[in-house]
Amino acid sequence: MSPSLRLSRAAVTAAVLALFLCQAASPAFAAAPRRTVPGVPPDIDATVARVMKAFEVPGLALAIVKDGKVVLAKGYGVRKLGEAAPVDAKTLFGIASNSKVFTATALGLLVEEGKLAWDAPVVDYLPWFMMYDPFVTRELTVRDLLVHRSGLGLGAGDLLWWPESTYNRRQVAERLRFIKPATSFRSAYAYDNVLYLVAGEVIQAVTGRTWEDFVLGRILNKVGMTGSNVRHSAAGEGGNVATPHARVEGAVRPIAPFTSDNTNPAGGINSGAEDMARWMLVRLARGKLADGTALYSERTARELEKPVTILPNPGPSPELAPLKAHFRAYALGLDIRDYRGQLVIDHTGGLPGYVSIVTLLPERNLGVAILTNAESTSAFYALTQQIVDYDLGAPPMDWADAYLKRDARIDAGTAQAQGQSAAARDASSKPSLPPAKYAGVYTDAWYGDVAVEEAGGKLGLRFSKTPALTGDLEHWQYDTFIVRWRDRELRADAYVTFALKPDGSIERVKMEAVSPETDFSYDFQDLDLRPARKPLK
Repeated sequence: MSPSLRLSRAAVTAAVLALFLCQAASPAFAAAPRRTVPGVPPDIDATVARVMKAFEVPGLALAIVKDGKVVLAKGYGVRKLGEAAPVDAKTLFGIASNSKVFTATALGLLVEEGKLAWDAPVVDYLPWFMMYDPFVTRELTVRDLLVHRSGLGLGAGDLLWWPESTYNRRQVAERLRFIKPATSFRSAYAYDNVLYLVAGEVIQAVTGRTWEDFVLGRILNKVGMTGSNVRHSAAGEGGNVATPHARVEGAVRPIAPFTSDNTNPAGGINSGAEDMARWMLVRLARGKLADGTALYSERTARELEKPVTILPNPGPSPELAPLKAHFRAYALGLDIRDYRGQLVIDHTGGLPGYVSIVTLLPERNLGVAILTNAESTSAFYALTQQIVDYDLGAPPMDWADAYLKRDARIDAGTAQAQGQSAAARDASSKPSLPPAKYAGVYTDAWYGDVAVEEAGGKLGLRFSKTPALTGDLEHWQYDTFIVRWRDRELRADAYVTFALKPDGSIERVKMEAVSPETDFSYDFQDLDLRPARKPLK
């Protein structure tokens, strides 16, 4: 993958359309009789093409299951912009947080075997485990690891592994004891990833097998997901794998895959349309496998889908009014809500260059999985809604158009906010100190060391445990700088503000993302950096 590749919006559109025009022109495609398949809109190929064009998605895998059968498992578009290799039903995509329900299922299997209990304290299995509050340490249960109500803030601790760090999985889990809670225990919902790493450690502690080995052997292989794998790093190993893409500095282009295996229990599975169809069939069958045997019991199925944490339910944006739900909740690695009188069980996933969604309507015996090698959640939402509405016989609605209008309004608001921030800047202000006085090593209790380094009158910033987080500091105003990361694929530039003591020495350093669109896993705002010692070598 060439890091210098830049493609315009028109080039992306042309690449995607070219593949569909080739398909449409082939004799086999033209000769295919038009027929109605339960669960599959008759114009599905045209709908997918339109959605991919509208949201600049190079490649997409779609699986639909209905009434116990796979009715569609198909690839669309290309694996990589600028190359002809098409996405097919076996092409692998990172499914990201759609891996979380596999971790929950693995724990369910161990509950069935009597090796652990949902409501037993985590410290019963990991005596070394600690949270910031001793009470939470004692009371946090296996179930609590999966339902985002521990008191940690949104994405808290993600900088320990995102971008790829030199901490290992155990070290990430051990450093949670230094992260101050954002709310009291079990009082509020805030999505996290790090406690799923702890869940992976629980699985290893009680089985002697790594999360990867257990999930591959006890779940994927039994389901028949033989084309899938359980490691982030596998996305970079070549073969029939979709290349991730993202908008970087104005253009959608290929980017490097995320390859750290620390967080496999939270998002490490790579899969394709055929295998995700098999997984949805098992879930809709309440754990029954294709051969009639059980992967997991009906009791475990109920536990996985039972709402635990109530989610905020502010209502949809005006463009998406039909999505109004009466309730939203989080179960074990699953979102639970209602739509047009139907129970909906779904979850999304996001990694650099990959986003996905898996949606089940149990009462309709319908499942839809969409995997993409782009970062437009609007694309998978719009396509899912078209398919679900078709199955429900709902009033016609152009979901792609609705999401385009919603996105345009949000983008305009973001641009306005950034413009206001720039307008409020005092560009004539100067730093309080000469550059060399800012240099030094600053330490955060949970992350570790961050170095500010001076050379030739210019400042740079380097995270000790995260090689990719190396950037150049440019003055913004007063004692606030912006760090521009040298790896522009990160898309996470951040403000760096130095607070001074009365004697002019530095008391602390705080950071926060410049753009509101920055991924929440860059939890810079949680750092409390204090001077430590001379710059790192």
